[in-house]
Amino acid sequence: QAQLVESGGGLVQPGGSLRLSCAASGFGLDYYSAGWFRQAPGKEREGVACISSSTGRTHYAESLKGRFTISRDNAKNTVYLQMNSLKPEDTAVYYCAAADVCSSEPTRYDYWGQGTQVTVSS
Repeated sequence: QAQLVESGGGLVQPGGSLRLSCAASGFGLDYYSAGWFRQAPGKEREGVACISSSTGRTHYAESLKGRFTISRDNAKNTVYLQMNSLKPEDTAVYYCAAADVCSSEPTRYDYWGQGTQVTVSS
């Protein structure tokens, strides 16, 4: 059974850092482009970052460039999201997803994790 499982979320103070992990099982994540999305209460799910399967090229939401970094370890079948200089407005449930190609459109993704909560607060 294909599955994505996120981990690494939690409560962090403004200015702090977190690293989210997304581990795949039941399929090879290296054959897919992998993306991170987030959804805050009352808001639509938005794309955060994506890393291409074929080229390793990364894509970021413009507002997050310089603070967030996506990476992948194909040997571990895992994708990561390093988040630095966190702000209260980064508070959301973060989801990882897999698709044939990177896209900011959630409907393009075939597999989704259950999400991990990130709360940025003092």
